Amino acid sequence: PLWPGRALGSGAASAPPRPPRKRGADHAGGRARAGAVPFPRRKCAAGLALTRRQHGGAGAGDLSRVLLPEPGAGRPELEFRTGRAFGLRHVLFRGALRPAAPSTELVSGGSDNQVIHWEIENNQLLKAVCLHGHEGPVNAVHAVYQRRASDAAALHILIVSAASDSTVRVWSKKGSEVTCLQTLNFGDGVTLALCLSFLPDTDVPVLVCGDDDCKIHLFVQQNDQFQKVLFLRGHEDWIRGVEWATFGKDLFLASCSQDCLIRIWKLYIKSTSLDSQDDDSIRLRENTFIIENENGVQQQPMRLLSASMDKTMILWAPDEESGVWLEQVRVGEVGGNTLGFYDCQFSEDGSMIIAHAFHGALHLWKQSAANSKEWTPEIVISGHFDGVQDLMWDPEGEFIITVGTDQTTRLFAPWKRKGQSQVTWHEIARPQIHGYDLKCLAMINRFQFVSGADEKVLRVFSAPRNFVENFCAITNQSLNHVLCNHDGDLPEGATVPALGLSNKAVFQGDIATQPSEEEQLLTNTGFEYHQVAFQPSILTEPPTEDHLLQNTLWPEVQKLYGHGYEIFCVACNNAKTLLASACKAAKKEHAAIILWNTASWKQVQNLVFHSLTVTQMAFSPNDKFLLAVSRDRTWSLWKRQDTISPELDPIFTLFAFTNKITAVHSRIIWSCDWSPDSKYFFTGSRDKKVVVWGECDSSDDSIEHSIGPCSSVLDVGGAVTAVSICPVLNLSLRYIVAVGLERGKICIYTWKKTDQVPEVNDWTRCVETSQSQSHTLAIKKLCWKNCKGKTEQEEGEGAEWLHFASCGEDHTVKIHKVNRSALQWT
Repeated sequence: PLWPGRALGSGAASAPPRPPRKRGADHAGGRARAGAVPFPRRKCAAGLALTRRQHGGAGAGDLSRVLLPEPGAGRPELEFRTGRAFGLRHVLFRGALRPAAPSTELVSGGSDNQVIHWEIENNQLLKAVCLHGHEGPVNAVHAVYQRRASDAAALHILIVSAASDSTVRVWSKKGSEVTCLQTLNFGDGVTLALCLSFLPDTDVPVLVCGDDDCKIHLFVQQNDQFQKVLFLRGHEDWIRGVEWATFGKDLFLASCSQDCLIRIWKLYIKSTSLDSQDDDSIRLRENTFIIENENGVQQQPMRLLSASMDKTMILWAPDEESGVWLEQVRVGEVGGNTLGFYDCQFSEDGSMIIAHAFHGALHLWKQSAANSKEWTPEIVISGHFDGVQDLMWDPEGEFIITVGTDQTTRLFAPWKRKGQSQVTWHEIARPQIHGYDLKCLAMINRFQFVSGADEKVLRVFSAPRNFVENFCAITNQSLNHVLCNHDGDLPEGATVPALGLSNKAVFQGDIATQPSEEEQLLTNTGFEYHQVAFQPSILTEPPTEDHLLQNTLWPEVQKLYGHGYEIFCVACNNAKTLLASACKAAKKEHAAIILWNTASWKQVQNLVFHSLTVTQMAFSPNDKFLLAVSRDRTWSLWKRQDTISPELDPIFTLFAFTNKITAVHSRIIWSCDWSPDSKYFFTGSRDKKVVVWGECDSSDDSIEHSIGPCSSVLDVGGAVTAVSICPVLNLSLRYIVAVGLERGKICIYTWKKTDQVPEVNDWTRCVETSQSQSHTLAIKKLCWKNCKGKTEQEEGEGAEWLHFASCGEDHTVKIHKVNRSALQWT
């Protein structure tokens, strides 16, 4: 069977766009702004609250899936698709109400104006209920369990949601029935944060809303309707976070704002009668303290956690004698190109804290059992925080390299713990952190690749020694065996010079001459830009985010100039001697394919045929042909000519092509691939068609050859964005074809040529991904793993298991495994 994919990508969410300011301005004085605030809680499980940064508009750069990670494992324990085409702005996770109840519930709000309630049991999504009504993106959600006076025997879920349409909606859910109880209108204001709790020693819900009017609004529910009882003044800028917490019989409220302050309010009841209109019937006492950090508040004993754009999280606790809240622990990042934390959260028992950062990264710290004031970084999932555009397996099938429009190249590999059978995949290196959106890559050899971005230059990178050492330690391989084919003059690592884009190699001598910290302090005038230096280290487990940013870059060894516009696709032949590249083009002269010699990095030849952008290229497995597909809805096939001397560069000539008359596809051709025997090639297009072409005879010496479809036209029911052919056949000697669609689904077919004219029943649909296994946005690349790799044997898997990887615009990378004989999902 084909098992659910391991999600390697999708970094944590970033912040939503800041609405136009209506009141006040950023205060002077250089203080950071305060944001959302988590309290450790005793009563109900606190969830990981995520907000998604929009890139340019609604629906762009979205996070439309939910990953519930297993702490310390670095992999999702549960993953499901939200079913939305827009960004996920806020999620709230609730544990089971009673220990006997195995189900958990989750509430999410998105930029599609919807609130969705999810119910999960045994890592399976049972059902989802959509709550419609908002007319703008949802900013915040919260929920509590409630027993209503009219139906005390039944348990209801009280849900509140705030949206940019200036309303807060109150919902009640019982079973699968959802009712909107009330809509609170805030006029021209916008509620940015809200939280529900209960008045002390009662079942009366109390709602707090933090608004852009710098006020905190309190509501108490009476007869299923929330009545505004008072508002709290004090903050001088937008309220970014509010959180209730119960300590004994006391109810505390924490609020944080962009005025750099966190305020602690204590609520107590002066009068038990809620019918009284006296504002003094509910009183709050206030404790205010200034912070130097910006975002986020949560209790285990009585503690408060805040996260900030100054790249720190601070754990606060009240002094036993004075009651003043003081800083207890500060954790965070130093250096790098990060821009701080957006939110934070406690674990259920308060022993772990987590934050998510501007660039999508999650940061996890765990409290030491021996020293309660010592917190150490822990392993957590990581991945791209924007669309993943391309991926490649290394020739041995032991790691994956990916590139994305988050301007990073990332390397994922399995972590094999010594003496343990558990294997999990993690990001172990970030070879390239660029200034342009990355579009494509090609592996030259196991530790060398070429990447193309939204620039005219191709860049070549080679692995440094420190990466190879860490790769062997994490994947439990022999260093001497891995380095046997590499020269001994490998650089130790790489660093980026000030104001530079190129990764500069760092050798052993460069590390030895770096000044000590004391020398830097003596010579520092306070005005210099200090280059972040590479620091070699040997790891036995996957690195943390700060290590990935600073110490896992690969040196750039070559730049390739020749294209007139942004690079769009690149491919390398199987002998690793020839590289083909193409750029965006609107004219024939710019749509030329450039061939490069990978030994000298000199241009070998320009192949001119297409009139618009070449979208993908593929060399045949025997390296006799080069196939190119284009936005002009045609393909071209180039054949390598034999040379007199093997030292001479090969020459390619046009062997076959389609034009407007012979073309089968009516829309842009996005993808192409070859059968493992080099006889046939496959094309996939936006017109929902997959077509097989051939046969391709490498012994035919005619200048131009007519090659037509040799299969029936396969209509997959959606725009095709990726096609990949398995390097081995199934047990019936049929080709295994993976097809990726624009809507995120992956379908697997088998194909075999028949003797019928026209071809009939040559395609067999085997299986497709379920909703939770599919990507949520367009699939950009599918890639089967080389079956000659050693990973399957080391993991105890036989030759019947096949692996392929997928990546998409939903920021994720997935690895799927297929049972060669069954070809069914499980």
